[in-house]
Amino acid sequence: MSETVLYDLTGGVATITLNRPDAMNSLTVEVKEALRAAVERAAGDDAVRAVILTGSGRAFCAGQDLREHAGNLAAGRGLNNTVRDHYNPIARAIAEMPKPVVAAVNGVAAGAGASLAFACDLRIAAEKASFATAFTKIGLGPDSGMSWTLQRLVGHAKATELLLLAEPVRADEARQLGMVNQVVPADRLMPEARALAGRLAAGPTIAYRAVKQALQHAATHDLAAALDKEAELQDLCAKTEDHQKATTAFLQKEQPAFEGR
Repeated sequence: MSETVLYDLTGGVATITLNRPDAMNSLTVEVKEALRAAVERAAGDDAVRAVILTGSGRAFCAGQDLREHAGNLAAGRGLNNTVRDHYNPIARAIAEMPKPVVAAVNGVAAGAGASLAFACDLRIAAEKASFATAFTKIGLGPDSGMSWTLQRLVGHAKATELLLLAEPVRADEARQLGMVNQVVPADRLMPEARALAGRLAAGPTIAYRAVKQALQHAATHDLAAALDKEAELQDLCAKTEDHQKATTAFLQKEQPAFEGR
C-alpha cells in the first residue's frame, strides 16, 4: 500500500490516515487509488468492526491536488475521468460499507475532502477544523456525493447556500448546523474518535449495517417501500446470534456481548 495512505487495525478498529501532510493531504491519483484500496480492505475484512478516517498534519483533506489537475488541463485531459474512476467509487465504498465509519476531522476539509467526511456515518471535529465546499471557487460543481450528503445533513436551503457561496464553516458552526456530531480540543480528537469507534466495534455490527441500509433505502423511497425494507432487515437481524443472545441477556439483566454473528 502507498505511504500516502496509512492503515492500522487495532482492537477491531481500522484507522485509515491520509498521509500527505506537506500537501494538506490533497488527492492525487496515487492517493485516491490507495484510499479506495484501504476502504475496500476494511469493508471486506471480518476482523474490522468499525473504521476511522482521518488526516495527518494540519489538514484532514484539502480535496483534489490542483497541481496534478492543472497538468491534466494543460494536456487537454480535462478531469481525466477521475470523478467516475476515483471519487465516485470511494464515496460509495465509504457510505455503503457494512460497518460504521467515523471521520476524525483534524483540520481543513475542503472540496472532495469535505465530501469524504460527509460520506462517513459520524464526524468528530477538532476545534480548529473547518469545512468548505470549495467547488464553485474554481468553477466546478460538487462531486464525491456532496450534493446528496450535504443537504441531508443541513437541509436543502443551507446546502444550496454552502455550495453556491463556498464560504468556510468553522467547527462550532458545523456542529450547530448538524455537519458534525461532536467538537473537541485538538489533543482529544483521536482519543475521542478511538473511543467512539471502539464502542461501535463492540456493538451489534449486523444491526449497524441494517441501520445504514435502511436509511439509504428510505432516502430515495416512499414510506411503504421503507416499511417493507425495514421488515426485510428485521427478519435478517432476528436470525442472528447477536440478537438472540442479547434478548436473553436483557431478560436476565445482563450486558450482552456482541460478536457480529
